[in-house]
Amino acid sequence: MASCGGLDNKHPTPHPGTENKEKSTGQASVSGFDDISKQLQQRRDEHLYRSRRVVGSRQGRLLRVNNKELVSFCSNDYLGLAGDERIAAALSEAAQFWGVGSGASHLVCGHTDAHHQLEEELAAFTGRSRALLFSSGYTANLGVINGLTGAGDFVFEDKLNHASLLDGGMLSRATLQRFRHKDYQHLADLLDKAANSEARKLLITDGVFSMDGDRCETAILADLARQHRAWLMVDDAHGIGVLGATGTGSVDPALYNEDDVQILMGTLGKAFGTQGAFVAGSDDLIETLIQEARTFIYTTAMPAAIAAATSASLAIVREETWRREHLNDLIAQFRDGAEAQGLELLPSVTPVQPLLLGDEELALKVAEILELSGFMITAIRPPTVPRGTARLRMTLTAQHTGDDVTALLAALERALNEAGA
Repeated sequence: MASCGGLDNKHPTPHPGTENKEKSTGQASVSGFDDISKQLQQRRDEHLYRSRRVVGSRQGRLLRVNNKELVSFCSNDYLGLAGDERIAAALSEAAQFWGVGSGASHLVCGHTDAHHQLEEELAAFTGRSRALLFSSGYTANLGVINGLTGAGDFVFEDKLNHASLLDGGMLSRATLQRFRHKDYQHLADLLDKAANSEARKLLITDGVFSMDGDRCETAILADLARQHRAWLMVDDAHGIGVLGATGTGSVDPALYNEDDVQILMGTLGKAFGTQGAFVAGSDDLIETLIQEARTFIYTTAMPAAIAAATSASLAIVREETWRREHLNDLIAQFRDGAEAQGLELLPSVTPVQPLLLGDEELALKVAEILELSGFMITAIRPPTVPRGTARLRMTLTAQHTGDDVTALLAALERALNEAGA
């Protein structure tokens, strides 16, 4: 493989005119990229190096990787809609009308009828007054936190929140307070210390924690926020579309209104099978974000065709309740089978089913053995998860079958025995 700027641990080609100087002084070339090369090698040595896979098929139950067909148990396509023909047809038809690009940001000329319709549909789906589209969940979280808080304010976050939430808190210049995972007494203590402050207080949690698969306690958080005059933001990226009879997620509009949970974020690239994200809440919240959220103001709008495709997806999410029912059956089957084998899964009733292995090298080895057996499962290692908690993060989707789950359990047992786990 050709080198690029010394990134392959070899010395880069000297800049013209430096060769003679190096020979005369006897000193090796020193490049700013040498440190990067060492860091990369250290990642390899610690079994923390990340590599991309090149997939040669559409997203679905089966993926073709390196000309080999694998049963995928690592996708966030929970309802199996990313490869749905109806959504693809809606995208194609909309692209013929709207074209491919949106041309500009929402505030210039990029906000189309398709975007506006989707926002109204998402607001109705979540039981909120309005919704606002963002290009990704990451930009939505950064935009909300930095649009609503700043120096002198307080942001309170669960320690296992998604990286985008933690980054948003750090970048906001507010005082960031992280409470122990789902330790709401610890959160209450932190809120008490800020009780006399008139500054804004923003309490943030994942709805479903993406690496552990457990759920936040929405009712407890809403009560704490109310007591301490704080805003509550729920990032429901892994819950929206999946949880609840109609897929409304962790913030059921029949239970929680805009006064209980002021800010709801949901992504469109997981259960909805498309791309992007939205924030839902009151009219004042959405108008404030339009004025203040830099990741909304200064970003080109998602293509209108994607918005139209998501409208088609949203209709399927609402109407095809069998997808959630089947998914819940698979989750129960997997957990029952794992328990029968003595596997200690983390306590999750969501499609995210992590098997904690602890050691990074062991997690990689088990994942490699599983791939040889025809299963694609990702080994999750630090810094995505804390040191000592490397794991296999298995995700179930509505496209899987009961036979797939049975085969996975058998393959897991063989792989763990072969790896010496």
